[in-house]
Amino acid sequence: MREFVQRLLDQWRELDGRERLLVSFAGASLAVIVVWFGLVSPAVARVDAALQRVDTVEQELALAVRLREELAEVEGRLAHVEERVRTGPRGNLFTTLESLASQSAVQVASVEPQSAPTHERYREAKVQVELKEVTLAQAVNFLHRIESAPQLLSVKSLRIRTHASKSDLLDVTFTVSSFEPR
Repeated sequence: MREFVQRLLDQWRELDGRERLLVSFAGASLAVIVVWFGLVSPAVARVDAALQRVDTVEQELALAVRLREELAEVEGRLAHVEERVRTGPRGNLFTTLESLASQSAVQVASVEPQSAPTHERYREAKVQVELKEVTLAQAVNFLHRIESAPQLLSVKSLRIRTHASKSDLLDVTFTVSSFEPR
């Protein structure tokens, strides 16, 4: 290695001023390129990649915080509903609907029991209610009374059609569920 360096120095001494300047410039350029592509560019790429990962993680963290808040809200609403199921009044779903219909001045055409999925903590009673030839105001009043009843009732599905022969009246079919603890 020493011999190689010595030969380079000998050749350097033989060069005139312009040649030394040109070789110095070429050597400096080569050194800059090696440093840039060997050290600086990879370091900059790693920093950029790290910053991008930080941005991604911050976005994921913000999403996680928002989902946690939504989950807390849903858990709060669920706890409220569960409390209403545990402590709320109980009663026969048919009787309750009949009472609410009479308060709404609605004649119920039919009430048919429906099968309900089983749940380990709650028993669900489910019926399909059919109203014939009612006004929109009567239907809305009846549905509002169902939703705001002291007993926890839930309207699961709703179908409204204009009556076949009287276009100012409606035929309404919906499913109502009530829940009781097991």
